[in-house]
Amino acid sequence: MPESLEELDGLLLTVPKHRTVQRDGIHFQGQRYLAPTLAPFVGHPVTIRYDPRDISEIRVYDHDTFVCVAVDEAHPNLRLSLRDIETARRARRRELRQAINDRIPAVAAREEPHQAAPAPRRRRLRTYEEDG
Repeated sequence: MPESLEELDGLLLTVPKHRTVQRDGIHFQGQRYLAPTLAPFVGHPVTIRYDPRDISEIRVYDHDTFVCVAVDEAHPNLRLSLRDIETARRARRRELRQAINDRIPAVAAREEPHQAAPAPRRRRLRTYEEDG
């Protein structure tokens, strides 16, 4: 049995992922997670664990040893679930796809080549050496 509630939370986070610590933090699901304790781990692979119902923070482990809790600084006090982010991404993709599909007929109609009548070919006069 874990000694504290924090240890119990850590055990319940069953979604481990491997990431490499970058100079600007850990990148995961399009978010950037930072913590001052990650500085010595730049360039090293770590394991992160997160709660899919709240990915505003992740727990970072190095060889099964807890390192720190890294926070998404873009949304520090906002509880975002993985489902919320995926839903927002799908909606944005649909909007963009619809905008592109709306523009395709307008662009295609505008770019129809205007068929000009071909210029009549001029007959070249043949010249011979003896005519010279």
